[in-house]
Amino acid sequence: MEFDLSKPQKLLQKSARDVFARECPAKRVRELMATDTALDAKLWSTVADQGWLGIHLDESHGGLGLGTVDLAVVAEEMGRACFPGPFLGTVWAATLLSAAGGKSKFLEPLTTGAAKGAVALLEADGSWNPDHVQLKATAAGGGYKLTGRKAFVSDANVADTIVCVARGADGLVLLAVSAKDPGVKITPTSALDQTRKLADVTFEGVSVAADGVIATGEAARKALDHSLQVATLVTAADMLGGMQWILADSVEYAKTRQQFGKVIGSFQAVQHMCADMLLWTESSRSAIYYAAWALGAEPASAASAIANAKVYVSDASREVANRGVQVHGGIGFTWEHDLQLYYKRSKASEILFGDATYHREQVAALAFDA
Repeated sequence: MEFDLSKPQKLLQKSARDVFARECPAKRVRELMATDTALDAKLWSTVADQGWLGIHLDESHGGLGLGTVDLAVVAEEMGRACFPGPFLGTVWAATLLSAAGGKSKFLEPLTTGAAKGAVALLEADGSWNPDHVQLKATAAGGGYKLTGRKAFVSDANVADTIVCVARGADGLVLLAVSAKDPGVKITPTSALDQTRKLADVTFEGVSVAADGVIATGEAARKALDHSLQVATLVTAADMLGGMQWILADSVEYAKTRQQFGKVIGSFQAVQHMCADMLLWTESSRSAIYYAAWALGAEPASAASAIANAKVYVSDASREVANRGVQVHGGIGFTWEHDLQLYYKRSKASEILFGDATYHREQVAALAFDA
């Protein structure tokens, strides 16, 4: 494996950073958080035009044909900008459709940004384990009928296509549903991180035709597992970008804020906190980019690498955010300072796709199976 980004990947990193610095400053993030959707059509179009929604997918599936490392590069810069909107939900849905064969009519609109997506997996118990899915899909006329509720669905309030994970007679079933189909009811719910909106989705006898059946049985489980790995990677890389912002802002603040006639960065306690933040951030970077590489180059070790990365970054991002607040002092937890945006995003992402405890269990299970 490579131990640094390639020249094209560094150019991608710079391009993404420049785009977000120009198009997504903190002021704009705050404005979008205050809306019901956190969606800016112009900003969304910019991201779609760059090809970032399908950067890791095959060209035959509407993507750019690059890889998961490139996807992680973009996700990290999104985290650095606290990018709002349905990127994560759309990438997860597109990855799931691609992993299931890529023949769905719903896929290309997601990769081009013509449509926005969401995946309805979680239910009332909040478990990320696909084995706990209970929503029933009943075979009917070559398709299925859905009745039940999905909880905490990211980006459902703006999604055009919702991929529902349900349980049929022969195991899991992946069904693509239009958010405007009769019987689909979307109810926004409160969320700690207002840059990513959550909603409950209720299916009241929703009929899904044969062309909306994405996969069933073992094929559905395999595609879902892969998409969860990719979505977890995107989340972890986004958290890394947030950690990098908190570290940089805290160091800059420590260089200028004065106490007792000295800049606080001259105090050993503050220096120790900044050093700890750097250690956690760089260690997270190593774990995340190894996992990104493994997803593309060494699939057999990808599950373990992704789980280990999410374990580490879930704990590290919390500590970095806490240290950032401490370095900033009283201003660090006020609404006026942008640090609170990253703190909330860090806390929300910590449990997204499973917290550290969940992924430690995954690591243990993988080790036992080996």
